[in-house]
Amino acid sequence: MSNNDIRPSHTGRLFGVGVGPGDPGLVTLRAAELIRGADVIAFHAGTGKQSMARSIVADLLPPGVIEEELRYPVTTGFADDPGGYYAALGAFYDDCADRLETHLRQGCTVVVLAVGDPLFFGSFMYVHDRLSPLYPTAVVPGVTSVSAATAAVATGLCRHEDTLTILPGTLPVPELARRLADTDAAIVMKLGQTFPGVVEAVRQAGLLDRAVYVERASGKRQRVLPLADVDADTVPYMSLVVVPGEGLRADAAGRATGAVDTTQHVGQRESQDESDSPAATLGAEASNDAGSTAYGTVHVVGLGPGPDAWVTPEASDVLGHVDHVIGYAPYVARVPQREGLTRLPSGNTVEVDRGRQALDLARAGHEVAVVSGGDAGVFGMAAAVFEAAESDPAYAAVPIHVVPGVTAAHAASALAGAVLGADHALISLSDRLKPWDVVVDRLRACAQADLALAFYNPRSASRPDQLGLAKTVLLEVLPTDRVVVVARHVGREQESLSVTTLGEFDPETVDMGSLVMVGAASTRVTSTGRVWTPRYVD
Repeated sequence: MSNNDIRPSHTGRLFGVGVGPGDPGLVTLRAAELIRGADVIAFHAGTGKQSMARSIVADLLPPGVIEEELRYPVTTGFADDPGGYYAALGAFYDDCADRLETHLRQGCTVVVLAVGDPLFFGSFMYVHDRLSPLYPTAVVPGVTSVSAATAAVATGLCRHEDTLTILPGTLPVPELARRLADTDAAIVMKLGQTFPGVVEAVRQAGLLDRAVYVERASGKRQRVLPLADVDADTVPYMSLVVVPGEGLRADAAGRATGAVDTTQHVGQRESQDESDSPAATLGAEASNDAGSTAYGTVHVVGLGPGPDAWVTPEASDVLGHVDHVIGYAPYVARVPQREGLTRLPSGNTVEVDRGRQALDLARAGHEVAVVSGGDAGVFGMAAAVFEAAESDPAYAAVPIHVVPGVTAAHAASALAGAVLGADHALISLSDRLKPWDVVVDRLRACAQADLALAFYNPRSASRPDQLGLAKTVLLEVLPTDRVVVVARHVGREQESLSVTTLGEFDPETVDMGSLVMVGAASTRVTSTGRVWTPRYVD
């Protein structure tokens, strides 16, 4: 496409026109009007295949219209291009834009056909990105394959507060399974070669009994089958999986597996009889013949600060057999989905409520994992679970098992070398659970005691100034040349480490993905940039 930013004096107009999922009767009146009046009709086609979009509107094409077939160079997800599949497609879309721009410069009305809707997983999006800044462009929506497939299944897709998630089947199986488990209703698109992996992900998410396969929705060769009955060798790309929601108002988070209502303990705890508890109802079958309750265990599991390799074998074993996983949503997302597992994610400020929820489930006979990043006992969920257990005598008999994990502070120290190799203190700079004056007093005391320090929760959008205030407090006691280490996203692809001094340290460079360490007087920096603190004191 030309890089010339000056528009020609006479330009045409570009239209992205959705022609629906297959049935010509689903083409909108506006789409038909534009197609009949077009100077140029463009359409994409797969390698060795006819364009589905063109076939849908073949009877609408005006005599003498110029046709631009935009044939994909690859459709398998692999390419010989040195830059890979997406580089090959990028070059293809550049060529598409160049070809269409030739007509637009001549003042033509160019209609680009799109199966379904132009901006819903459609190739027109990439043409739109390249040409809409240069030429008048409009989009005419079309009936999506999702709508057609839902109509074919003939059952409600979403009810009440159901959440619908639309997913590409090209996602890795563990990720697809996780996302399926975390929603109420789902559509999985882009099947064909991905189909076996999609079926496995649906099975792991415990949704195979609800999933419906729809092939060529609204077309003459439409097929609708239970997903479990489909032969993988017969699945074309133009097919999808529909997982209808169950519309359970009182149990929207429980989905197919019947977990307790996650809102039960959010906010102020209400007094209620045990027999009225959703968890008690769930656990009715867990009682023995004598009528006594068979308690499950609450396992509080540290996942480590990031990479899967840092999850301990004990943690993996626990997560492999529990019935429920509870925790802050990003931590729950790290747990592989499997059949029979219910995931109950929540926000970042309801730790004790999560503990009560876990204890209620365990009282009902369920095995429950409450997950934390890093170590569960270091600014983690273990203390919150014990706090919840202390709040109600009914929880006294519930077993609590704490599974250790790699701490963020010690992982960061290892990345640098051994910053925390001697006496040290771990301090959270958050004042959500303690007054800021207490934080200041502890900072000053630790600095006066010459301890190496590691700061959790150093800086966030809600606490943008506290790290700077902490620096000011430390400079009242410590010299400006005291070593400071900032470790970011430890153990992850974007991992980084910087070494500076307290005087030069800029708190504005720190975010919640960082851990800040301040050395002791004896902390040293080697010639290669490693930072360590001797175990001995002179």
